[in-house]
Amino acid sequence: MKENFQTILRAVTLRQLRALAAVDREGSVSRAAELTNVTPPAVSLQLRQLEELIGLPLLERLPKGYRPTDAGTELLAAATRIERALAECADAIHVLHDGEAGRVAVGVISTAKYFAPRAIAAFRRQNPRIEIGLTVGNREEMLAGLEGYALDFAITGRPPETFEVDKEVIGDHPHVIIAPPDSPLIGRRLRLADLAGETLLLRERGSGTRLLLQSLLRKGGLSPDTGMEIGTNETIKQAVIAGLGIALLSAHTVAHEVQEGRLAVLDVEGLPVVRQWFVVKRREKRLLPPAVKLWRFFATSGRDHLPGLAGG
Repeated sequence: MKENFQTILRAVTLRQLRALAAVDREGSVSRAAELTNVTPPAVSLQLRQLEELIGLPLLERLPKGYRPTDAGTELLAAATRIERALAECADAIHVLHDGEAGRVAVGVISTAKYFAPRAIAAFRRQNPRIEIGLTVGNREEMLAGLEGYALDFAITGRPPETFEVDKEVIGDHPHVIIAPPDSPLIGRRLRLADLAGETLLLRERGSGTRLLLQSLLRKGGLSPDTGMEIGTNETIKQAVIAGLGIALLSAHTVAHEVQEGRLAVLDVEGLPVVRQWFVVKRREKRLLPPAVKLWRFFATSGRDHLPGLAGG
């Protein structure tokens, strides 16, 4: 029986509940009609349909107005809760519409973690009510997040080619070859062929940095897959500092260590290779105003948070 009434109540309309509340509040059908901007017969029709649906009388007529029955009291209490919930929803949607609050899911390839958090922190100082979910991973993980709509947008150095995207340029993204500060290669003008005897430290397969290095090595007539594979930028930097080899990395990744003199940038012909940082979203993805606000921030102000490039 309870399930039957749940089914019945799903057929109750907001217009019917508002007609009931107006008659209860105003004490007459005519005044309720004025309040709701409809005719008295329309109010009476809504009440009659509601009583037929519930199967119980909802209002008792008194000499000076109406009084709700027990069933009417329950429906009026439910109507009050519904109106309150709708008002709260309207406030929330207003805030979302203006971009004042909400949640944004952002993906950042690991190389971009050297500037993206600073940019997000600056944005949050201006927009403290916008929550940001930040995911850091390799390029393949970011593309999967975009393709599966798990991310609103991503920061990457190479937009995807397997599905259509919208993109904006953030700023230049230079790549350099680094060596330990005591390397005999420092201070020389080098060709790629001069690096043939060096141990190259490579990112994992599928990494955008590794793909770029492979392209450079092919142009220089060197093997694109010879070297030591190391999975993260941080580990590669420490390996270069320790003297294990040289590596091609984003200049933004190594800016701090170069400034401190723990790493050096080699002067290699054709380098730095300057690519670009992009903010990218899947074309079919519709961004809510908070996400649009952060997207525009990266597109217009993201370059202000890129690291300085000391030493080359």
